[in-house]
Amino acid sequence: MASRHSAFYSPLLCAIEFLKRDGHQATYGVLGPGQQTYALIRDGAADIVQSAVSSNWNARERGVEPLPVHFAQINQRDGFFLAARQADPAFEWKKLEGATLLADHGAQPLAMLKYAVKQSGVEWNRIKVLNLPSPARMIAAFREGRGDYLHAQAPLAVGEAVASVGAAMPPVAFSSLCCSRAYQKSDACRAFVETYRRAREWVRGAPAGEVAAAEASYFPDVPVETLSDAVARYQQLGCWEGGIEIPRDLYEQAIAVFMASRQITWRHPYEEVVG
Repeated sequence: MASRHSAFYSPLLCAIEFLKRDGHQATYGVLGPGQQTYALIRDGAADIVQSAVSSNWNARERGVEPLPVHFAQINQRDGFFLAARQADPAFEWKKLEGATLLADHGAQPLAMLKYAVKQSGVEWNRIKVLNLPSPARMIAAFREGRGDYLHAQAPLAVGEAVASVGAAMPPVAFSSLCCSRAYQKSDACRAFVETYRRAREWVRGAPAGEVAAAEASYFPDVPVETLSDAVARYQQLGCWEGGIEIPRDLYEQAIAVFMASRQITWRHPYEEVVG
């Protein structure tokens, strides 16, 4: 299961395709409204979920148990972009001040955006930030003329990308794969990990067009050229660099981002979340 559906998660999508080609049975779906990663894993509704190490922190502070273990990195850069209505090669983050921004208010996207805004010397309270309940509603509103900028993942359904959130801040443990600690010990999980390792290495270095072709069936409404452009953006950004292990320093950077936005109240030990 995936918490979001985007070319940002190409390593996972291609791993599923590799598993199928190798004769394994693998299904893919996206979390629906109100579904929680930890509950799906706890109840056996999903074996592996695309999520983020940060998803454990608030749940842990609420006393939720058991929580999944995060065992593999997907992205080490934020994968959101700022889209404008027209291309703007001279874009500077200062242009957000006084402008209206349709910002994704998911816990992690918002924390990272605020951090990147501050890193870029911009005052958050000088931006007119709109909060709509879902990415689909945000896109619809932007199409209808609301907002000067849209905060979204690629492939962008509307607008022209003018800035990358990930490029405006340090590498970070952004998205990862998690499962139950019991499932992590299974032969099925070990088989998945080896296939995922191979897929992520391939996605990092293969021509963007080949990656787009391999995952095109997951994006039936997106032209292959647009999908290829999204993959190329993420390759150039360095989202999939490094191995599949979740580095401790990137975990600590994610902690720093969430502490800065006051979304968590203490530093959660690496060993409690990553395994």
